[in-house]
Amino acid sequence: MNARAASSLAGAVLAAALAASGCASGPPRQLRLEADPARAMRTWPHAPEVPRFRLEGTLLGEQNYVAPGEAAKPAWRGALEWLAGLGDDRAPIDELLRPTAGTSEGCGRIVVSDPGRGAVFAFPSEGGPEVLENASGSRRFGAPAGIACGADGAILVADSTLRLVVELDAKGTVRRTIGAGELGRPTGLALDREGGEIYVADTDTHQVAVFDLGGRLARRIGRRGEGEGEFNFPTHLWFRAGELYVADTMNGRVQVFARGASMPRLIVGGRGLYVGQLVRPKGVATDSAGNIYVVESYYDHLLVYDRAGRFLLPIGGLGQEAGQFYLPSGVWTDERDRVYVADMFNGRVVVLQFLGGDVHGQP
Repeated sequence: MNARAASSLAGAVLAAALAASGCASGPPRQLRLEADPARAMRTWPHAPEVPRFRLEGTLLGEQNYVAPGEAAKPAWRGALEWLAGLGDDRAPIDELLRPTAGTSEGCGRIVVSDPGRGAVFAFPSEGGPEVLENASGSRRFGAPAGIACGADGAILVADSTLRLVVELDAKGTVRRTIGAGELGRPTGLALDREGGEIYVADTDTHQVAVFDLGGRLARRIGRRGEGEGEFNFPTHLWFRAGELYVADTMNGRVQVFARGASMPRLIVGGRGLYVGQLVRPKGVATDSAGNIYVVESYYDHLLVYDRAGRFLLPIGGLGQEAGQFYLPSGVWTDERDRVYVADMFNGRVVVLQFLGGDVHGQP
């Protein structure tokens, strides 16, 4: 039997086995983020401090969906996938490769940008991941980065190589593009629904471009520099409770602006080599308690600050184990105060649960 015939036979065996196992029919598969029960539960800070964060789980892709009562992916399925030629070094198309940013607010699902795939992943509560690749006409996404959801479930995606913002409807169909010819390298993206504005971190122009909901460029915030209200390669954005958070990456800080302001009301972090200082800040987010989360990508940490910008706690460090990161990028939170970290070079999204209370102590 030649290799092609063997692969075809193995593929047929895999399909039959999946059908026999109930994966091809039956109740809808559910999205699970639970951490591996075989491993010790990670919390931060460590004992004897009172834990304020718990490792909730990891988002990888298709394997996060299981039927009610189903266990994790069995070993026999992995073996059959390998026989069918599906188990090579490349990640399957339905799994994350290089997740960069994401959002859950207003989406009705978890949405993640993945420039490694040139696609946007949508993770509904049941069924399976949806891979959205079409950006406009015959063009696919090049390097999708910042992402936000509109009130009707529409998805806004900043693509740094296409140099525009793409708006998809809730089903992933392209509605329109925004900013063509007006953006240098859009990366971060945030939406102010009440104020009716779309914020785009235009990294190469060292500004934040502000569009109205009709797609018209309304104004720009900042210019290149190190002073307050100036930027040096801004990247990720976050908007909540009337305030815009800008990761001023090459200035090693996060600037916080009130709606409509051109000067910050607060600066978080600053250049330095101690834990709590910043070298390459990227993702930024807040939770219901006002805690500020900043991804320090250079040292592979998620740093937690209070609402006044005082450093509280580091989470992470370089590695592949639970609670470690490898060149993390984005961070976002949801209405349940779950904290999502795009662990880019580990090809996953790490999910933490904020447990409430005052955060303090060391990892």
